[in-house]
Amino acid sequence: MQNHKIVSRVDWLEARRALLAKEKEFTRLRDELSRQRRELPWEPVDKSYVFEGPNGRQTLAELFDGSRQLIVYHFMYDPDWDVGCKSCSFWADNFNGIDVHLKHRDVTFLAVSRAPYAKLAAYRQRLGWTFKWVSSFENDFNYDYGGSFTQDQIASDATLHNYGTQKPFDKENVGISVFFKDSADEVFHTYSCYSRGVDMMNGAYHYLDLTPKGRDEADQGPNPQSWVRRHDEYRD
Repeated sequence: MQNHKIVSRVDWLEARRALLAKEKEFTRLRDELSRQRRELPWEPVDKSYVFEGPNGRQTLAELFDGSRQLIVYHFMYDPDWDVGCKSCSFWADNFNGIDVHLKHRDVTFLAVSRAPYAKLAAYRQRLGWTFKWVSSFENDFNYDYGGSFTQDQIASDATLHNYGTQKPFDKENVGISVFFKDSADEVFHTYSCYSRGVDMMNGAYHYLDLTPKGRDEADQGPNPQSWVRRHDEYRD
């Protein structure tokens, strides 16, 4: 941050306007990408899934809760873990309150993890979250939609993640999946994303992107999010 270029107000405005033009172009490109995402073909969900949550046992179709669209965040929480993934917890701190707004646009939002529901409920209470969270402990949902992998899959060179771009790094992987339910109650898978594909859903990161130091993670190891703690674990 030392020796950063310092200019007059006139020169600063000129530089800012030049960047603004690029920002506007980026916005237009993102709008076009979003349009193409909405035009993706859908695939039917032919398998039966039953989840455990605050409303007891519910099928995938029942999780829509009156909406025609469903967004699922694949929260990394292995059944053997005592706590959920700290990075997913960082993302989840951005979820409180959004479900109400999404519901008014015909979207139900929730998180799904393989850990038993009792663990999810306790962890959710500890961190003060209000969004719905259900367990896929008794079904293959996370395996089928790229949120979890078996040890054999991880060891195999043939196992591909994120549509063939990488190998899974662990049994649990972050992701987001989207579903649509038609008037006949048929459910379709419309979209899923993983890795940096979930980056946009973290508002804190995008605020950091506005600052002079940015995310400031170049010195972090063994991964860029080594600095992240659950919000009740920071020690200043």
